[in-house]
Amino acid sequence: VQLQASGGGLVQAGGSLRLACTASGMAVGDHLVAWYRLAPGRQRELVAEIDGLVKTDYADSVKGRFTISGDNAANTVYLSMNGLKHEDTAVYYCYTSRHNFDYWGQGTQVTVSS
Repeated sequence: VQLQASGGGLVQAGGSLRLACTASGMAVGDHLVAWYRLAPGRQRELVAEIDGLVKTDYADSVKGRFTISGDNAANTVYLSMNGLKHEDTAVYYCYTSRHNFDYWGQGTQVTVSS
C-alpha cells in the first residue's frame, strides 16, 4: 500500500485549498482513510476521516470549513479546505490501516498567511 499526498501550498487567510491522497495497492472505497496534520510545537491532530467513501467525521476545529470526499475511479481521497485560518498551517498527512499495519503518505505542507 502506498499513499501519495498532494495539493498543499501557500494561501492567504480565508482562502481555499484541496488536498488529494491517491492510493495504490488498496481501494479507498473499501477502507477508512484519514487526514492528519502536524504543526510545530503541537501534537498530531486527526483532521477528518472517511470510511467506505460514505461515513465521515471531522475535528471540531474544522467542522463547517473542511470536507472530506473520495473518488473510486481515481482511487483518491480529497480534503477540501475553505475559510483557511493561520492555525491551519501544518504538514498534512493521509493515513490508512490494513491488517494492523499503518500506512502514511509523505505529507504536504499547507501554509496560511494571516
